[in-house]
Amino acid sequence: MARSLVEGGTVREGILSTVGNTPLVQLVRLFPEFPSRLFVKLERFNPGGSIKDRTALSMLRAKVESGELVPGRSVVVESSSGNLAIGLAQVCAYYAIRFICVVDPKTTRQNLAILTAYRAEIEMVEHPDPVTGEYLPARQRRVRELCEQVPHAYRPDQYANPLNAAAQRQTMAEIVAALDGRIDYLFCSTGTCGTLVGCAGYLREHGLSTQVVAVDAVGSAIFGDEPGTRLIPGHGASVVPPLAADATPDEIMHVSDLDCVVGCRLLLHREAILAGGSSGATVAALSRRMADIPAGATAVLILPDNGDRYLDTIYSDQWVSRHFGEITHLWKDATC
Repeated sequence: MARSLVEGGTVREGILSTVGNTPLVQLVRLFPEFPSRLFVKLERFNPGGSIKDRTALSMLRAKVESGELVPGRSVVVESSSGNLAIGLAQVCAYYAIRFICVVDPKTTRQNLAILTAYRAEIEMVEHPDPVTGEYLPARQRRVRELCEQVPHAYRPDQYANPLNAAAQRQTMAEIVAALDGRIDYLFCSTGTCGTLVGCAGYLREHGLSTQVVAVDAVGSAIFGDEPGTRLIPGHGASVVPPLAADATPDEIMHVSDLDCVVGCRLLLHREAILAGGSSGATVAALSRRMADIPAGATAVLILPDNGDRYLDTIYSDQWVSRHFGEITHLWKDATC
């Protein structure tokens, strides 16, 4: 809820009321040669720092308001090592609901510290799934075990929960309203497929002909490829999420870890935007596709999160050099 505070300003009730209505910003310096309009939806401005705040709030608020989740009794149990974990931790802290977060050794120290600050209980899965070699199946198995053991446990299950996708319909509605429906291309990264399904569903139901480009990771299994090693979290998945069954993108593009790094560094170097790995993926996808986009068209990239959780990887020159060699010339050029 928001009410007028002073002329031109508002005051909001509670931190969760600030989820959504993030800025849509036009970029002119990222690709100066691009003869079309380029906008980015900056989801970093959600209070928990990412688009997953929308998902977390959507999956929990209705349960709290209906009485299905009861502060002091209910326990939320979910598998996440990144942005959704932080979003859920924030919502649970606000409603005074216990939260058990199942993570793995790849979870960054920063994310663990944030979760601890929100009083989330950390359940660490030490070993990957013996069949796939991936941590995600092992984490999901541990969530199921905890839900059987812990009284009054509730599993949101972001990979299958339709409220995940429903939350992103509002994201798309905000973009459509800001641009009066004139959106020719939408680039969004995929993981759970919530953003893809929600945004595409909104566009189709409102009769808009926007071309939806799903940006997946090389090594992701979402669209039928064999899972492989991925260095950068945030998009892609080692298993096919149930929500993918409803995903109907017009185009699918796979982006490498190297491309993600370069996309992120270009955003920072040219536009002073510190963004996460999946944001760099959408930038990389556009850079490959923009030669085919007609002059005068409008393209929108959804940038899911901030880059402060990638300071030890994407924005560390040492980490980048160790994994990819000397590549600074790919973003430090004469046009910047």
